[in-house]
Amino acid sequence: MSATPSLFNQNLPPLADRIRPQSLDEFIGQSHLIDDQKLLSKLLEKEQLFSLIFWGPPGTGKTTLARIIANTLKTAFHELSAVSSGVKDLRQVIDKGKANRDTGRPTILFIDEIHRFSKSQQDALLHAVEEGVVTLIGATTENPSFEVISPLLSRCRVLTLKPLNEDQLVKVLHRALSQDILLSKEAIKIGKDAKSKLIQSAGGDARKMLNTLELAASMIDRDKSISSTILKEALQSKTHLYDKTGDYHYDAISAFIKSVRGSDPDAAVYWLAVMLEGGEKPEFIARRLIILASEDIGNADPQGLTIATSGFQAVHMIGMPEAAIILSQVTTYLASAPKSNASYMAVKTATEKVSKEGASDVPLHLRNAPTGLMKSLDYGKDYDYPHNNPDHFVEADYFPEEKSETFYHPTELGYEEFIRERLSKLWPKRYSK
Repeated sequence: MSATPSLFNQNLPPLADRIRPQSLDEFIGQSHLIDDQKLLSKLLEKEQLFSLIFWGPPGTGKTTLARIIANTLKTAFHELSAVSSGVKDLRQVIDKGKANRDTGRPTILFIDEIHRFSKSQQDALLHAVEEGVVTLIGATTENPSFEVISPLLSRCRVLTLKPLNEDQLVKVLHRALSQDILLSKEAIKIGKDAKSKLIQSAGGDARKMLNTLELAASMIDRDKSISSTILKEALQSKTHLYDKTGDYHYDAISAFIKSVRGSDPDAAVYWLAVMLEGGEKPEFIARRLIILASEDIGNADPQGLTIATSGFQAVHMIGMPEAAIILSQVTTYLASAPKSNASYMAVKTATEKVSKEGASDVPLHLRNAPTGLMKSLDYGKDYDYPHNNPDHFVEADYFPEEKSETFYHPTELGYEEFIRERLSKLWPKRYSK
């Protein structure tokens, strides 16, 4: 298969950088942040500047939005990667920020993967943010509540970015084919089936889609069209060296979680080994196992959450390489355990109900009455203390008036079978078999 020569050996940035939006009008996705009267559009319209942390999956526009803000507000802009930058680099930017402040020009410091900054680095940054030397814009794929120190987090507004949907990815793809200096010049086309597969393979990540598109374009023959065959070859030829910041990181953790959820300890341990050999942080894996223990196992094996939490603490204390043994024990236990998402679905359904209908008043008999005034207002009146009754149970109404509903539907697996039988005896109207 002969490739298009003009697409090789070009001394140009990657496609994703070449078509990067320069303004909010060009930006695709994140309408909840950039549409009229939304936070970022208001920020730019009123020329307000405050520290932000963009939290979301890769390829959703975190870096692009930071650059658009700096460009629109005409601030000084400095960009650091937490992976490759140290305290020395940070201090140099802070010194430049002080000089800019003396001239009345604000400075934006953008830190990619801010969750990888150590506590001491974040402490050094905190003072500069507090004093207004720099305005921080951080980008992270990890929950900032766990990865960013509280004093710094409290001074930032956290904005959540979402994966791009199919329509948005189609728009990004069309822009690349019609506006990129190389692809438009070569009049590169993509077949309908290949287009569908390309968008599906991206998983909401625009950069991943564009990288694959660029690679496929370099493999086309003289008809200047990307077929399904070429796209398949491009997808398979991508080097799957484990990258803690790249696509394979997210694909691997997804495969790992799905293997545990699917009760396959062997596949789960394989993906665990892939991540650990690639240098993945063991705490990241342990944290995901804690979530899984509640979401996918729940009360089918309540011990799962205890083991996952203990595993996280042990991993944190021990560190690698021995932490791999702990993670293997937790992984194989959770993968082998009976599964239930009943607890997860219970709170999800209840939350949807409260969000739709609003919170109801707490009935008087369920309110606490620590003062005489509250007692005179019938707080706690007619409350029947369960421990004063046989079997330490009394049938009472703990819901707001006319709100009774079954949210929790225990399965017949593991310990939840016992829970189901007990609830069917206590609340036969709601849990009758």
